[in-house]
Amino acid sequence: MSGFGSVAQFLARLILGIIFIAHGWQKLMTQGMDATKVAFGPAGMDVPFPDLAAYYATWVELVGGILLILGLLLPIVATLLIADMIGAIVFVHWDAGFWNADSGYEWPLALIAGLLAVGYTSAGRAAADSYILRRRRRTDVV
Repeated sequence: MSGFGSVAQFLARLILGIIFIAHGWQKLMTQGMDATKVAFGPAGMDVPFPDLAAYYATWVELVGGILLILGLLLPIVATLLIADMIGAIVFVHWDAGFWNADSGYEWPLALIAGLLAVGYTSAGRAAADSYILRRRRRTDVV
């Protein structure tokens, strides 16, 4: 991938990464983990295994967002974040319907679309994966 396609891939990863970092940071530092666990629990969103789900969502969003920006381990990161967003749709947003304005699943579904686009396509020149995979291919040939 060259030219604008590589720039577009980087910008998409940057935007998605910032969004996920912000949400992970919010859970960890703004709300705090104790409040996040309560929000995931029976008194809040009633997510199964709320403590585990709160830690998973927090760390996969925070670390995953950083890795998206770096372009590192993209298929793995995209898969973990898509799982996070599917959980958000199923346990939080589904009953509210489609529209984001009604707390529906439109927003996490849009994030899934972005993750599919950056996680399972050519990473472009501005991604660590491109250099790691290129070096691996050269070593495999030799």
